[in-house]
Amino acid sequence: MANNVFGIDLGTSNIKIYSRNDDSVMVEKNMIAIENKSTLFAYGNSAFEMYEKAPVNIHISYPLCNGVIADIKNMQMIVRYFIGDLMKGNMRPADYYIAVPTDVTEVEKRAFYDLIRDANVKARRIMVVEKAVADGLGMDIDVKNSQGVLVVNVGYDTTEISILSLGGIVLSKLIKIGGYKFDEAIRNAIRREFSLIIGGKTSENVKMSLKELEAAGKGAVVYGRDIVTGLPVEREIPTDLVDASLEEHINAIIDNIKVILERTPPELAADIYRHGVYLTGGASQVNHLAEKIANGTGLKVNVSDSPLESVVLGLSKIIKDENYKNVAYAIEGMSK
Repeated sequence: MANNVFGIDLGTSNIKIYSRNDDSVMVEKNMIAIENKSTLFAYGNSAFEMYEKAPVNIHISYPLCNGVIADIKNMQMIVRYFIGDLMKGNMRPADYYIAVPTDVTEVEKRAFYDLIRDANVKARRIMVVEKAVADGLGMDIDVKNSQGVLVVNVGYDTTEISILSLGGIVLSKLIKIGGYKFDEAIRNAIRREFSLIIGGKTSENVKMSLKELEAAGKGAVVYGRDIVTGLPVEREIPTDLVDASLEEHINAIIDNIKVILERTPPELAADIYRHGVYLTGGASQVNHLAEKIANGTGLKVNVSDSPLESVVLGLSKIIKDENYKNVAYAIEGMSK
């Protein structure tokens, strides 16, 4: 019975669930496709496959927006179906550990707790973990000692910049810049320079393949619609155009890291200078991001080995290791 424990990291783009039963992590797109406003058509990766290709009667959406729950009904449905899949259709009472962003309102935090409570997943106990603390643990940092640690999690909609010490969060800032803004910048640059409209998936693929393309000295081949003729065309986009389009957003992230560093107590600042920045999150692999942060802050940057899964790996550590159990708290009445 004690093995029925799940760790859930709800990302805007991906949902990550750790199952204690088979010690595994499931990563799927956090998307849902609803047919005729009422019937579940698809969820997860299969809903993402249909994204930007579906007919009018199928509505495909992300239930999370800017790191917080925007559509609780659809989010409950996704959680219920994924937990059902992991339990192989036999829903049994279980404990849940859920990661929440720090720099959001108490009401938004409470929504994460209510989501699990009301999702019909037979929750015995629901524990909440600050996302940045789970991030630190997922990157093998001992968050419970007194050293200051700067964690920068670049997600799909948001970037969370946090300073950890003694198992808690000293400072945290959530900014609305992430992978989606990068994709949008690439789309706008291609539209401006080549009069070409491309889809969100295409700009995401360009962003992901930038490193390899640059190493091979090739441009990114994209397919889209020509604004002038209205016909589908193929174009090769130079990588330096894509790099330049991301510059503004990367600089905004660096500026916000500096704002946090300026507010950091001197003793913790000394620790951060020694250990550097810990960079994680799905969008942290963007080309040149780590080196630009290093140049902009003068600190070394430690890049996570599994940036997409660092939060959920941290939750798995809390679930398995008694030593870290006290970084999770129950949210009843919102008292820590």
